[in-house]
Amino acid sequence: MRIVLLHMPWGAIDVPSLALGILHTAAVRAGHRVDVRYANLDFVDWAAGTTGFGADDYQYFSEKSYFQGAGDWAFAGALYGDDEPAPGRDGDSHGDGDSHDHDFAGYFEYLAANGASEQEIALTRATRAIAPAFITRLVEELAADPPDLVGFTTTFQQNTASLAAARLLKQRCPQVRTVFGGANCDGPQGAALHRNFPFLDYVVRGEGEAALPALLAGGDLSAVPGLCWRDGSGSSTANAMSTRPLPPAAILAPRYDGFFERLDASVAAGWVDPKLVVEGSRGCWWGEKHHCTFCGLNGSSMEFRSKPPADFLAEVLALAERHQLLDVYVVDNILDMGYFDTVLKSLTELPVDLRLHFEIKANLRRHQFQLLGDSGAAQVQPGIENLSTRVLRIMDKGVTGCQNVRALRDAQSAGVSVTWNYLYGFPGEQPDDYESVIRQLPVLHHLDPPTGAGRIAIERFSPYFDRPELGFAITRPAFQYRATYRLPESELNELAYVFTAPPRGIGGGLAERLGAAVDTWLARFPDSRLTHRDAGDRIVLVNTRPGFDWRVVELTDPVELAVFRLLSQPRSAAALAAKTPGGAAAVGPVLERFTALGLLFHDGDSFLQVAVESDNQVLMRMQHRHGPVAVHPHAEEVLDAVAIG
Repeated sequence: MRIVLLHMPWGAIDVPSLALGILHTAAVRAGHRVDVRYANLDFVDWAAGTTGFGADDYQYFSEKSYFQGAGDWAFAGALYGDDEPAPGRDGDSHGDGDSHDHDFAGYFEYLAANGASEQEIALTRATRAIAPAFITRLVEELAADPPDLVGFTTTFQQNTASLAAARLLKQRCPQVRTVFGGANCDGPQGAALHRNFPFLDYVVRGEGEAALPALLAGGDLSAVPGLCWRDGSGSSTANAMSTRPLPPAAILAPRYDGFFERLDASVAAGWVDPKLVVEGSRGCWWGEKHHCTFCGLNGSSMEFRSKPPADFLAEVLALAERHQLLDVYVVDNILDMGYFDTVLKSLTELPVDLRLHFEIKANLRRHQFQLLGDSGAAQVQPGIENLSTRVLRIMDKGVTGCQNVRALRDAQSAGVSVTWNYLYGFPGEQPDDYESVIRQLPVLHHLDPPTGAGRIAIERFSPYFDRPELGFAITRPAFQYRATYRLPESELNELAYVFTAPPRGIGGGLAERLGAAVDTWLARFPDSRLTHRDAGDRIVLVNTRPGFDWRVVELTDPVELAVFRLLSQPRSAAALAAKTPGGAAAVGPVLERFTALGLLFHDGDSFLQVAVESDNQVLMRMQHRHGPVAVHPHAEEVLDAVAIG
């Protein structure tokens, strides 16, 4: 059987599709001929050549506008075959049983209300206008030599582009079987897609490594877990999903043949740095115990499974050698803690300079961040989300505000960059949870800032979606689904991933102040620095943060030295007093001085010192990663004077 696997807009253009790479392996093992077509790159080249479409334009659809659905809206006209407003429509979908909101102005108002610029709104409309021509071109090329089966992976904003191509392909070549799979097909979403779009022959819900070969084998379709298929009358049947996720040994290594050559030939090669994408595990070991209240990313399968360390390491090294790439994005939702003494330790001993991205839990200790840095982890995503312990408890994150700040400090000390977002809007949060943090943010301007601050969205599969008693009375799918799909509300309820509910938590005014404070952090970070070097009898601190007017401070007082060292971990004033000569009377003035110097982060009854460890090697890594750092003219001389060894 000849199979074509399609990766449609708006899939990422800097990495191959992990899903299609795995399915490529599975189908080849089953004896089939497979071509993987990166139609997202086809779109980039076609749109860049015809309209001047650029890198920022693609990123707007693939990343920036996800929660407003601009990418799916842009291909909705190609899906439905026209862009004429429905007769008698006023943009309100209440009560008529037909929830398609075909009112362009209403959707553009929605985009504007959610921060889209006039240029981005114009881009969205212009892209919708050209999308049908691209779909026609793509399908004509497929129809010129039709395969037996075309498989689509759909995640995030790939739904309507994939549906549009599948609809037109089925019209041109009825004999070609169409299959959907991916995160957008999980649980009720996949059943809704199959039920409402009859040109889809099959939808695979859940893990595809077992389902696709079983489907291709042509046996009893009712025996394939999670499969949606049609009986002789064309009616949709959805098999029950598997309750037993794939064991680690059944999670296949991907094949990326052709992607990097295709990227090299694309205009996108000048937009992005290519990376490998791999997975060592599925599920979330923390989520199995404490499901973060807002998170729906694991879908219907939370059970944590990881590949044996030796197998995962061999897979990474083989892919790096085959494709001659060192940048590796590990997509696991959380790093297996067992990989520290196995995979990461092995990488430190190998003559290879990989640059890795991991998602981790924020309560790692200093030596673990060092092992990450030494193994090649250039960037980590610790799931920090907030700096208030009260709010983090509402999220069920299992960390404190001080532990999150410690993660930022220790990661930078190890030469590891951190990426994170600041989230708000949780039921039960209070203004002071944010007021106290906003006041202290100038203290943290030398640490990796969040990419932005935003109100949480209600995601399918999250506790907030499944358990209304946690505080959200979900009203309906988010507006973009009504603006995109011409389906009844009852079907949108099954299809949607993002939902609307009355906002909770802090109000708009405080949220704006938080956003402005984060923007200031982003602006000041490149020129801000707070480092320390411990020389035994003294500690030398160097500061360039704009909010504090000192540059070099030496700590020599025994009490100050003791308190500073103790505050490498979060501690209360009482705990410090119990461990420091002179007790509370000695500790109190030190905490006041350290606070005035901007050395401390304070949350609840806990304090933490926030100065990054300084040595020449780490400084060189920081300058390479962030660009030149503005420092006091004599700062390096002071550090050299107290250098150890």
